[in-house]
Amino acid sequence: MKKTLLLLFVAAMTTGLFAQSKVTLTNAKDSASYAYGIVLANSIKRQLSSDLSRDVLIAALNGALKDENMLFTPEAANKIFSDYNRAMQAKASERIRKEGQEFLEQNKKRKEVTTTASGLQYEVLKRGTGTESPKETDKVEVHYHGTLINGEVFDSSVERGQPAQFGLNQVIKGWTEGLQYMKEGDKFKFYLPADLAYGERSAGAKIKPGSTLVFEVELLKILK
Repeated sequence: MKKTLLLLFVAAMTTGLFAQSKVTLTNAKDSASYAYGIVLANSIKRQLSSDLSRDVLIAALNGALKDENMLFTPEAANKIFSDYNRAMQAKASERIRKEGQEFLEQNKKRKEVTTTASGLQYEVLKRGTGTESPKETDKVEVHYHGTLINGEVFDSSVERGQPAQFGLNQVIKGWTEGLQYMKEGDKFKFYLPADLAYGERSAGAKIKPGSTLVFEVELLKILK
C-alpha cells in the first residue's frame, strides 16, 4: 500500500496533476492530504537512487498507472531493480572502503600512531593513573566520541553527557581489542578499519557499509 501511494504521488507530482498554483486547502482533510504529500515527497527523496534515469522512471510510472503493456512483469521488475540496487550498494561500499584504506595508510605513518596485527590503529591522547587493563570478559564504563574519517559525528556519549557501560565482548571488534590496551583514566583515539567495525553492514543513517570509523575513548572505570 505504501509503495503504491509513493508511486501515485511521484506520478502526480511529475505530471503536474498537483501543481502548486492549483492547490487550495479548504478543510482539515485538505490540510492533512497536503501534509501527507510533503511526508511522502521527503520519503521519496530518501529512497530514490540519484543515478536512476528520471525520464525513464516517470515513463514507467505513468505507463503502470494507466495499465499499459509494460516491458517487464512485476516479478521481473522487482528482480531487476533489486539486482541493480545491490550492485550500486556494493560499488558504493567498495568506494567507501577504499577511501578508508587510503586514510589508514597515511595515518599509520604518523609517529603517534600504533598499528596492531589486526589493522587497528590507536594513539594515546592522555594517560591516567590506573594500573590495570580490562579483560575481554570485563564490563567497562567509558566516554566516547565517534566520527567518520571526514570528521562527521555519528555518535557521542560526550555530547549526550552520559557515559556508556557495556561488556567488552559485546561490542565491535576494534573496541574489544583496543580497550584492552588501556588503563583506567586513559584516553585513546582509535582508527577502526571496516572489518573491525561494521564490515559490510550499515549502522544508523551515517555509517555506510565499508566505513572506517574514528573514536576518541576515555576509559573511566573497569566494572568487575
